[in-house]
Amino acid sequence: MASTFLSPYCFLFCLLLLFSIASPSKTSSLTANSSPLTEAEALIKGLNLHPKEAVNIRTGDRNSTSWPSDGKIVEWRLDLPVLGDSGSSIKDLGQHAGYYPLRHSHAARMFYFFFESRNSAKDPVVIWLTGGPGCSGSLALFYENGPFHIADNLTLESNLIFVDQPTGTGFSYSTDEGDIRQDEQGVSNDLYDFLQAFFEAHPQLVKNDFYITGESYAGHYIPAFAARVQQGNKAKKGIHINLKGFAIGNGLTDPEIQYGAYTDFALNMKLILQSDKAAIDALFPGCQQAIQQCATEGGDACESARLPCTDIFSEILDLTGNINYYDIRKSCEGSLCYDFSNVETLLNQKTVRDALGVRDIEFVSCSSTVYNAMSEDWMKNLAVGIPALLEDGLKVLIYAGEYDLICNWLGNSRWVHALRWSGRQQFGKSPNVPFVVAGAKAGLVKSHGPLTFLKVHNAGHMVPMDQPKAALQMLKSWMAGKVAVAGADSEIAT
Repeated sequence: MASTFLSPYCFLFCLLLLFSIASPSKTSSLTANSSPLTEAEALIKGLNLHPKEAVNIRTGDRNSTSWPSDGKIVEWRLDLPVLGDSGSSIKDLGQHAGYYPLRHSHAARMFYFFFESRNSAKDPVVIWLTGGPGCSGSLALFYENGPFHIADNLTLESNLIFVDQPTGTGFSYSTDEGDIRQDEQGVSNDLYDFLQAFFEAHPQLVKNDFYITGESYAGHYIPAFAARVQQGNKAKKGIHINLKGFAIGNGLTDPEIQYGAYTDFALNMKLILQSDKAAIDALFPGCQQAIQQCATEGGDACESARLPCTDIFSEILDLTGNINYYDIRKSCEGSLCYDFSNVETLLNQKTVRDALGVRDIEFVSCSSTVYNAMSEDWMKNLAVGIPALLEDGLKVLIYAGEYDLICNWLGNSRWVHALRWSGRQQFGKSPNVPFVVAGAKAGLVKSHGPLTFLKVHNAGHMVPMDQPKAALQMLKSWMAGKVAVAGADSEIAT
């Protein structure tokens, strides 16, 4: 594996996965009167990100030659310098970046990286969705799951796609503000149009197994996207996409259950006292009622639901000082829990933009405008659509690092167990068995039929960053229909 990418720029990258809460040292500044836009701007700055643009919406000269995608497709084969021994000649690696216009948008162009498998052209096609909402897929590419990595991260034996979405994020752009999405229907329709364009341009991959993966706010994106793919396949419209399953890591999927689990997790991890728990639990009925009202009324009721629910998380943070809520084993320094500024420096270099073919488009690491536009989406329950996908036979993996607070394993486990599908009782009765990597226990896994839940040891919110070998084996074994068990290198079918 290469040790890094773009040799003079040996930067540390990390996946930014924002959520609708404040930095621990900033909770007092983000009160109930804060708008989502204000929250987004504070969160982005608090992680030392300073995008020059709030969103990539270019409403000026629509015919500008400085924009990269006037035709149907712009795709570049990349020749990127690397450090160290990659294990393959760089010329043997199919590396692409480019844009597809989204067919049913006004004028949106979605940017992506695509890396062909180093193993076999028949390997699965895997798409990764970064959370936010409004953070670039390039962040995950350069530090978590991409073929170019820093430190000890590994690469799947898969054909990997990383997209900048929703429109306006990363290098994705439009010349029409009407392409800013506000809900999962708009997000999933755009992603479906992207896939149609991708497979039209890469017909040799159409029959490959296809999987959707992602983290954090992708717990919203992924179920909606998977349902949209199934809808298109069943309607026999466009190219049939060979969807086999999806995986969500430390996701926000069912807010009602997950917010209700915060104090239990915090108490179990000794972040708060029993008396603190009792006081904070008194806030939950208001949060629960607001989420239920969001489900029945939608619109403003969903945005209003953020306030009583965010109070629960903020109360916990107020009691934990400078704790890093993505990984409670760590502390934050000042207002920063992570420093991701170098990713912006790198991707806004003119030489890098020229290599990627994006011309004058600025890299928007995380878009406050996209974050704000999705404010009514945050408190919606996306778990409700998963049972139908399970009944269709799609494989579903929900995994979570055990030291993440914000999308903790306990809340994720509870909504998974609450799913109303035909295998619910059998899944509940299934034992937790050790997940073993290289002879060592790396987690606990429970599985029945197409559903698998995995609690990953010694990891926070970003499992592939914290436990790259475990994440690699987890996804490879799961896609193969197997999980590792304790005491042996053998595998059992799931």
